[in-house]
Amino acid sequence: MQELPVISSVNESTSVVKKPNWLRVKLPTGENYRHVRNLVDQHKLHTICESGNCPNMGECWGEGTATFMILGNVCTRSCGFCAVATGRPDAVDWDEPQRVAEAIHLMKVKHAVLTSVDRDELKDGGSIIWHNTIKAVKALNPDTTLETLVPDFKGKAEDVQRIIDAAPEVVSHNIETVERLTRQVRIQAKYRRSMEVLKLLKEGGMRTKSGIMCGLGETKEEVMQTMQDLRNSGVDVITLGQYLQPTKKHLPVLRFVHPDEFAEFREFGYNIGFDYVESGPLVRSSYHSERHVIPGYGKEQWLKQKEMMIQ
Repeated sequence: MQELPVISSVNESTSVVKKPNWLRVKLPTGENYRHVRNLVDQHKLHTICESGNCPNMGECWGEGTATFMILGNVCTRSCGFCAVATGRPDAVDWDEPQRVAEAIHLMKVKHAVLTSVDRDELKDGGSIIWHNTIKAVKALNPDTTLETLVPDFKGKAEDVQRIIDAAPEVVSHNIETVERLTRQVRIQAKYRRSMEVLKLLKEGGMRTKSGIMCGLGETKEEVMQTMQDLRNSGVDVITLGQYLQPTKKHLPVLRFVHPDEFAEFREFGYNIGFDYVESGPLVRSSYHSERHVIPGYGKEQWLKQKEMMIQ
């Protein structure tokens, strides 16, 4: 019987896995990057790009896009992989939706991404601010498409319905890891509850999306089973990327997944019916998200690449 990898506690001494050559991050530079930097600072906005130490911040900000994090920058949950601060959040800022809408308008982006911390202390889980922000962004930016990366709202259907009623183009909720590791990686979350939330969103007519981190001790077979579970929940778009340990206090990287394996996941994903599969070491949930809005685009590009390889 195969012995499955186990994540070590953050308090245990673990050997450091050497970062391979294929993981190279570009430093943030350029005029567009500075422009976005200034807007974020000027409007006192939070971005998951900064709070989550995203390796693609330089590339995305350089293209004039950013993922805005609403409802503050302190989370009520303490996931073992996440660099966002955990604690008691500040009071809800009811003016935030308009500020976010105005910033997106000033940036003149064609596609915007919103995410948030978990606000489990709120009766509505933050879903009212979510609804108001989506509506404000759409009112001021009618030509801007919008992806929303939402929490699970503890699975409460009425809170999920507020997102559906606001009608963003894409709704994402990340499963993050395989079922066996969920309790260690997403401490207060539940694998099946997340699947049910994604199913509710799909049944509400949303284009749905989810993401998986690799390198936390999961097996290839477990990743594929998670992909199948997501597809069974009606998910249209999936992202797979390499987990990178943000600090020594967070869960360690147990393995760096080779690009060839990510290519296998892409092939498998399209074969089981996903509409778009973004799979690679530096892929993050909002990476290339402007492409994820377009039905059929991902699969069409994949089929073209396969045809070129055959020729």
